[in-house]
Amino acid sequence: MDKTPAPIFRKQRPLIPSSSVAPSSSPAFGTPVYPPKPFNINAPKAAILPIILPPATLRPLAFRTFTKKHSLTLTSSALQELASFIGRHCGSGWREEGLAERVLEEVARSWKNRNGGVMVEGSSKELQEILKTLEGNMSGGKIMGPGRELPRGDSMLDITDNDTLNTRLGIRPTSLPRQDSNASFGMSGLGMQEEAGDDEETNDARAWLKVIDAYEQPRLLYNVDKKHFERDTAKPSLLPPASHKTTVFRNRYHVIHQRLLRNESFQVSAVTSSRRHTLQRSLSNQQSLKITPIANLLGRHGSNHMLLGQLNILPTGDLAVSDLTGTIALDLTQAVAIPEDSAWFCPGMMVLVDGVYEEEEESVGKGLSGSSGVGGTLGGRFQGFFIGQPPCEKRKSTLGISGPDGNDHDQTIGGGFGWIDFLGIGSERAIGSKMRRLERRLLPSSLDQDMPSRNRLVIIGEINLDQPRALQALRKILSLYAAEPEGTSPLTFVLAGNFTQHAVMARGGSGGSIEYKEYFDALASTFSDFPTLLESSTFVFVPGDNDGWVSSFTGGASVPLPRKPVPDMFTSRIRRAFAAANAEAGNTGVQGSAVWTSNPSRMSLFGTNHELVLFRDDISARLRRTSVTLKRTAAAESHGVQENASPEIQQDDSTTAAAEDAMEVDSAEKPPSSLPLDIKTAQKLVKTILDQGYLSPFRQSTRPVHWDYASALHLYPLPTAMALIDTTAPPFCITYEGCHVMNPGSILVSGRKGVGRWVEYEIGRQGRVRECTL
Repeated sequence: MDKTPAPIFRKQRPLIPSSSVAPSSSPAFGTPVYPPKPFNINAPKAAILPIILPPATLRPLAFRTFTKKHSLTLTSSALQELASFIGRHCGSGWREEGLAERVLEEVARSWKNRNGGVMVEGSSKELQEILKTLEGNMSGGKIMGPGRELPRGDSMLDITDNDTLNTRLGIRPTSLPRQDSNASFGMSGLGMQEEAGDDEETNDARAWLKVIDAYEQPRLLYNVDKKHFERDTAKPSLLPPASHKTTVFRNRYHVIHQRLLRNESFQVSAVTSSRRHTLQRSLSNQQSLKITPIANLLGRHGSNHMLLGQLNILPTGDLAVSDLTGTIALDLTQAVAIPEDSAWFCPGMMVLVDGVYEEEEESVGKGLSGSSGVGGTLGGRFQGFFIGQPPCEKRKSTLGISGPDGNDHDQTIGGGFGWIDFLGIGSERAIGSKMRRLERRLLPSSLDQDMPSRNRLVIIGEINLDQPRALQALRKILSLYAAEPEGTSPLTFVLAGNFTQHAVMARGGSGGSIEYKEYFDALASTFSDFPTLLESSTFVFVPGDNDGWVSSFTGGASVPLPRKPVPDMFTSRIRRAFAAANAEAGNTGVQGSAVWTSNPSRMSLFGTNHELVLFRDDISARLRRTSVTLKRTAAAESHGVQENASPEIQQDDSTTAAAEDAMEVDSAEKPPSSLPLDIKTAQKLVKTILDQGYLSPFRQSTRPVHWDYASALHLYPLPTAMALIDTTAPPFCITYEGCHVMNPGSILVSGRKGVGRWVEYEIGRQGRVRECTL
């Protein structure tokens, strides 16, 4: 028979606060009570009776913690996981003792520290890891820290008793830095602490330089229902099913569509529309634009609409515009570009078209064959009067950054994607302020403008190694930077292909792969003459269409994007040259290296502070070959451009002004008629690519794209800079909507013998085209 008394009859030890004093054996002195025993990981955990907690019962508390407090969205699957976890480990005291609130708070903060995104998914690996770590540090339904139980509302940061008291009273602790106020409850002591210990160990900014290959970049898809980006968890393939081609178009459309809806021209103000006196103002200043789905045109003959869709070519050879609801034939004989001659319009691009819908009966006999309505194609046609590029969005608006540049207290405002990790290096909200502090410490702005600075990036255009003068020009450029004072070498050198004039791998030369490797051996010999640059800078190599292996079966034709880097078997001697330079200099810090990356690729410096897109393509010539010819206005005719002989169709002034507001670039960035032709061409090229937000805005037959890796071609959010190596366009350095685009062209200047050209970019500022004589 068990004679152990029931708990209620047992002698209870008095509860003495830790700050109280117990009597000592000496009546004249009082000594503190014995401190609690240290945390014992082998101590048996208190028993908890599990319960079945319905998710609906936990939903109000989870909503207050995740949505109201941390601005996170909890999916039904995640709510189910949390309800099951709390019911199993907290038991019946989940509400009365506040156990569930502490668990939810810990999970929410740990999720944000892991850059999990806005949506908390129940099937995500991050949530499972958080719950698994939390499970091993719970006793009796309470989260235990290294040495004590984690009290409700306290963190495991080492703060003073006064600060703890202030925290409980709602007063901000004086010893707690601002950047640590969002630290995880308890998880910082469980191995989830931010990896910031290496910040002071290196003074080389190259430690924060990362080249992101297109095949390693996170594959993101825009979810219309949740209005945020999600990772594509399916395994990518170079031979995917045909349905993935539709996904590429759908994702491009959704990204541009949500970008337009955030534009002021497409937003309706409920305040101004309710005031009567505002109706007396000009309609051109108050009218809000609206995008009409193509399927909604049926039965609306003669009405004016604005369409957003992709330019296509019908089997009959006529132009058409397609969106997610259907396709309709497009007549652009009377269309005028807004602004005039500011961009190219090619099949495969997303465009805004403003015009009138004409039913099939009205289009008969006008030279345009009406469609039969088969396969989602509407009968009739759409008479376009204005066509323009969808205006792009500045990077700060996309990421939701407010405040001046370089401010540590920049905050994410509503509507931005500051929590999304677009490149796999961390989100703007998570690491932005930390990286800005590191940049100011490691790359201070130079006070002496004449003194070369470390924060430079040298972009060398196409270098054909089978041309002896190209290697001679490269040697001259490297000698200029090697002669600079010690410690002022540029951070990075970017060299772009084609590394041979012809597709040598496709028997474009006499030696094939052997000859191709010899060219890189000659490049390694050139690099060996500049060991100081090799050990103090990072060299990035971007391949072209004529480089291996892909050129072995394309013969110099357009290869699919993104394309993989040059194989290691051809570049082994270059790597040995860098290893020898580092060993000779005794470099024990951040060593110089040669990075062979894909085309396109991204280069990140200090996290999200600087994002540089590297892209090698003769896109300017492709745009000119495939562009649609539009009608010219009288202003264009006065500058020597022939005007279409078709009569002008008059439109309502308010519609015209509204369309121009949506499609026109900022007046400060309009290309004046007095500018040289090269500058106009460069502005036209930059505006076309950045407005499209896509590096290959063509049909698949014109420029193939690997469907499962198409997300690497998106320019959303806009990068801080872009190196567009295009030998068919003039060299330029132009800034558009905060993105600085540079094109060095070829290293050898065409038509000028003995002249080498490259671009020197001061990170975060401007680039300049430089030349030298050989």
